[in-house]
Amino acid sequence: MDGVGSFGAGRAGSTIDPIAFAKQPQTILRVLSWIFSLVVFASIVNEGYVNMGSERLHCVFNKNADACNYGVFVGLVGLMACSFFFLLDYKFSSISSVKDRKKAIMLEIGFSGFWAFLYFVSFCFLANQWSRTTADELPLNQGADAARAAIAFSFFSIITWAGLTVRAVQKYLLGTDMTLFTTEHMDGGAPTQPYPSNSPVGGTTETTETYQSPPFTENNAAPTYQVPIY
Repeated sequence: MDGVGSFGAGRAGSTIDPIAFAKQPQTILRVLSWIFSLVVFASIVNEGYVNMGSERLHCVFNKNADACNYGVFVGLVGLMACSFFFLLDYKFSSISSVKDRKKAIMLEIGFSGFWAFLYFVSFCFLANQWSRTTADELPLNQGADAARAAIAFSFFSIITWAGLTVRAVQKYLLGTDMTLFTTEHMDGGAPTQPYPSNSPVGGTTETTETYQSPPFTENNAAPTYQVPIY
């Protein structure tokens, strides 16, 4: 348990190794989720709207503006959330309060699970609207690649966000190591060390040591020799 603190993180105030942090499965999933959210957002914003011979732009997903708006919303918020939780993961070991760590883990579990569900809705919604889109609505197959990319990376995002949810639940189940954190640490106070008591009733008594004479003193002197008389 050396170097391990509450909720699977290091002890509060411990030095963070950037290389070890980058190799963690949670960090890899976080970066992948960031990239996938960026692809979903950028694909719809850049090529998700086409001009059908007029000044008005139409969404490539069956001309349904709600489909494009939903994809942009999920991708943009997911992008910002990944950045926020990435910084939280990096600073997690510096959080000294066990209660604050628990709140951070619960926030991550709730958001990651909810966003995995929203990406599932995004995948189903975009795929349904794309299947209803006819070739006449997309001259020269304009915006088709962007639509397929948004659908594909919405599906990939389901996996990564679900993985982040599982990792967060695992961290939560680890709980807190009470051998490293006392009640005073949880309340933010400094720990106190009680003094041991020498008496059975809890009072302090002063003990006096009686002096014992060392061995081989005068009391144990050898008997005197008497000269015999003839």
